[in-house]
Amino acid sequence: MFLDEAQIEVRSGAGGPGSASFRREKHVPRGGPDGGDGGDGGGVILVADRKMTTLLDYSFETRFRAEDGGAGEGGSRHGGTAKSVKLKVPVGTLVKDAAGGEALADLTRDKQRFVVCKGGRGGRGNLHFTTSVRQAPAFAEKGEPGRTRRLKLELKLLADVGLIGLPNAGKSTLISVVSAARPKIAEYPFTTLVPNLGIVRVDDFSFVMADLPGLIEGAAEGKGLGHRFLRHAERTRIIVHLVECLPADGSDPLKNVEIVEQELLRYSPDLAARPRITALSKVDLIPDAAERDRLLARLQESGRDALDISAVTAHGVPALLYRLAKTLKENPPEPATTVIQPVPESADNEWTVELDEGTLVVRGDRVERTVAMTNLDNAEALQRLHRQLTKIGVIERLREAGAKEGDTVRIGTSEFTYVEEE
Repeated sequence: MFLDEAQIEVRSGAGGPGSASFRREKHVPRGGPDGGDGGDGGGVILVADRKMTTLLDYSFETRFRAEDGGAGEGGSRHGGTAKSVKLKVPVGTLVKDAAGGEALADLTRDKQRFVVCKGGRGGRGNLHFTTSVRQAPAFAEKGEPGRTRRLKLELKLLADVGLIGLPNAGKSTLISVVSAARPKIAEYPFTTLVPNLGIVRVDDFSFVMADLPGLIEGAAEGKGLGHRFLRHAERTRIIVHLVECLPADGSDPLKNVEIVEQELLRYSPDLAARPRITALSKVDLIPDAAERDRLLARLQESGRDALDISAVTAHGVPALLYRLAKTLKENPPEPATTVIQPVPESADNEWTVELDEGTLVVRGDRVERTVAMTNLDNAEALQRLHRQLTKIGVIERLREAGAKEGDTVRIGTSEFTYVEEE
């Protein structure tokens, strides 16, 4: 089964807590701190895999979480670093933030990797907090929390040539003739509900052709298969527009061409500007050669690069393939898209103080991370946190915001009571 869209939730592992330990040896009665550091949590990484052709796996399992880092121990023993979770996706997968919709990465090369969430940093053991005036710190850092992100995965097929046209235009028959692809073929619209890929060889040159689901009027607005089809056409270098020479509904072939062309233009002017060949298909249904020539001439007179073909009799098919091979050689593929790095949730040094229903709320990645990594049950650790917040400027900003004795201050998931120092 083919699936070209999925939503998943990923969470990186938290860092392990550091250890607040002291040397306790028989001949070292006044041993110093020897707490080891916590290990880093595991990250979440997407890896493009050319062997995958669908996002179907992510319809069964949609939540993935990496393991937390190991806890530090006494004797300067550090916690183990957790393994990252690696999720394989097909080459051609576009990764978006599910909430905002912004693109995060475009995985267009085999084995291309994208780190979605880094694992939390392990907390430091008490050995790191010794100073000239504090030689026996009884606290250590907690591990940095992991990060959660909801992603939307969109698969866009990587094909050199895309076959487009109204339903029943003959796309499936053509790709079955020129490649080893074996799509379902029948004499009714929407036989093809998913794209089919086939490798076409012309002498010593080969290329990938995609048989894409049929368009209908209004597809650019999502009617019929709508954007699900048009998304797959975006990566193709050449478009072959098949138009049925003798439509069963009696419609005019030229008018049918215009319907599809308008949908392409409305969806993407860039897509509509790609090199395009219009192929008058199923010409074996018109035995009169003069009538076929007149219909082909009408297409050419409208300014289109047009030829007539019959996939059943092979009429015009070799000429089409040689034309495609020549055009592909003249239009080499663009360099692979560079990974778009995710926009940080907030710059490291940026933070704000806001009043929310009587509570002063401090928001900012650096400040929230500092609080989350502090052992709030330890008096020494709380004193150090207060010094850090004072140094950053948070305490002064709270005063400017009107903080009074006894007010509630929230930073991340922790709440404090504001106390004015004497």
